[in-house]
Amino acid sequence: MSKTLLEPQTVLFPLPAVMVSCQRKDEKPNIITLGWVGVVCSEPPMVGIGIRKSQFSHGIIKESREFVINIPTQKLLKVTDFCGIKSGKNVDKFAETKLTPVKGSKINAPLIQECPVNLECMVKQVIELGSHDLFLGEIVATHIDSEYMDSSGKLDVGKMNLFCYCPKAQQYRAVSEVLGGYGSV
Repeated sequence: MSKTLLEPQTVLFPLPAVMVSCQRKDEKPNIITLGWVGVVCSEPPMVGIGIRKSQFSHGIIKESREFVINIPTQKLLKVTDFCGIKSGKNVDKFAETKLTPVKGSKINAPLIQECPVNLECMVKQVIELGSHDLFLGEIVATHIDSEYMDSSGKLDVGKMNLFCYCPKAQQYRAVSEVLGGYGSV
């Protein structure tokens, strides 16, 4: 098999497509769509989000030291894309998209009601990387809509109709088919 050698680039894919909500005290909340998101630790539960320094939400999260990762379904694809291409400097994204902000249980930043999973996060560290900063956030509360839980109280991801993002192709893709189970493929 022949391979083409390219310059170093970010071709790790697919990536989760999430809406991150944030808010400065006494100001309107904002939403940014991110693909550079991942779990970085299980105990304590932590995530990392990469945000370009020029983004409006970058300053909000750096100052407030908190954010919520909201996992959207395919039904929310259009508003997820909208929140990624519009700036909160100029647009009230909650008002424009008619998404519902809900007070968090541990932090000031709101959850997005329409998303089935919401992770409230407190920033533990900010690492300057270059064009982006990496915000390491400890998950301090997890909210899951009960309709996505099975009878034994476990999350049923198959009910959610999730999607992901492939950055180099600039495409959203469905996440649907089960290919096997961990340790049993």
